[in-house]
Amino acid sequence: MRLILSAVLSIVCLSFYVDGMAAEPPVIQMPEQDMVLATDTGKIAGSLLLPAGAGQAKVPVVLIIAGSGPTDRDGNTVGMKGKNNSLKMLAQDMAAAGFASLRFDKRGIAASSAAATSESALRFETYVQDAVAWLKLLKTDVRFSGVAVLGHSEGSLIAILSAQQVKVGAVISVAGPAKNAGDILRQQFQGKLPPLLTQKNEDIISALQAGKLISDVPPELKAFYRDSVQPYLVSWFRYTPENEIGKLTCPVLLLQGDNDIQVDAKQLTALKTAKPDATQLLVHNMNHVLKIVTGDMSQQMASYGDPGLPLAPELSSALTRFLRDKLQ
Repeated sequence: MRLILSAVLSIVCLSFYVDGMAAEPPVIQMPEQDMVLATDTGKIAGSLLLPAGAGQAKVPVVLIIAGSGPTDRDGNTVGMKGKNNSLKMLAQDMAAAGFASLRFDKRGIAASSAAATSESALRFETYVQDAVAWLKLLKTDVRFSGVAVLGHSEGSLIAILSAQQVKVGAVISVAGPAKNAGDILRQQFQGKLPPLLTQKNEDIISALQAGKLISDVPPELKAFYRDSVQPYLVSWFRYTPENEIGKLTCPVLLLQGDNDIQVDAKQLTALKTAKPDATQLLVHNMNHVLKIVTGDMSQQMASYGDPGLPLAPELSSALTRFLRDKLQ
C-alpha cells in the first residue's frame, strides 16, 4: 500500500529519484532474526538485531518506527533508485553498543504489503496500534531487560502515541515534526499554487482538520486529496505532536539535524518547549536521512540513495549514551 502516502510524501517525506548512485559497500555481518507480528489482515514483517552476547544476559531493546510514505524498515523509499539504509545503520550502531533493536515494514509496505486491505480503510491509528502490538510483544520477550521506542519523522508521532498506551523505558524522536501535519502541508504549498487553487487548498486542509470530507476537489489537487486518502488524512490531522509529547511520563530524547530540508530545527525547539524535561540534541550538518551533508541540493539528493555515506557520528553516540543512562 505504497498507495496511500505516496500521494502525500511532500508533507514530511521527500522522495528523490537519483541516478548514478554509489555502489553499495560490503555488508556489515550482523546476523538478524526475522520476526512477525500477526494481525487480523495479515503479517507484518520485522528484523530483530541482537548485540553480541545477547544470549548470555538480558539486553535492552529499541523498537524503530520508520517515517511517512513507502519507507521500509531500513529507512529506504520503496521504488527509489539507491538506498540510504539510515535505520538499518542506526540499528547496527546500537547493536555495537550493546542494544537490541526491532525494525519493521509498516503494513502495506515491502514485506508487509499483504497486511493492508485498501487505501480507504487505512487510518493513522492503524499504524499506532501496530506499534503498540510490537511493544507488547517485546515486553513479554524474556530476552529483553527493558524496552524503548524510537520514531523517525512521522514515526516520531507514532512512537509518542504508542508510548501513551504501553509503558516504555524511553521515547526517542528523530527528526520528528512538532506541528500538525495539516499545518505542515499548508506551509509546504505556500507560494506554489495559483491564487484560486491556494484558497481551495486552504479550504480543503481546514475541512480535513475539522474532521470533514470534501467532495469537490479540483483535478490539480486530486493526487493529494483524493476520496480514498481523505479518511487517513482526517485521522492523521487529529494529532499534533507538540500537544501529545507532553503527556509522556518516561524519559524523552529529541534528535534533529540543522541541515534537514524536510523537518527544520524549529520543530525541535517546539517539541522541547512542549516537553521541557526532554533531552535534546541538534546535530550540525545532519540531514533528514541522518547523514552529514555540507554541500548543495545535489549532495542532499544524493545522500538519500547513498548507502556508503555513514550516519552522523554525534547522532549514534548521543543515542547510545541516552539509552545507557535510561535503560541500563
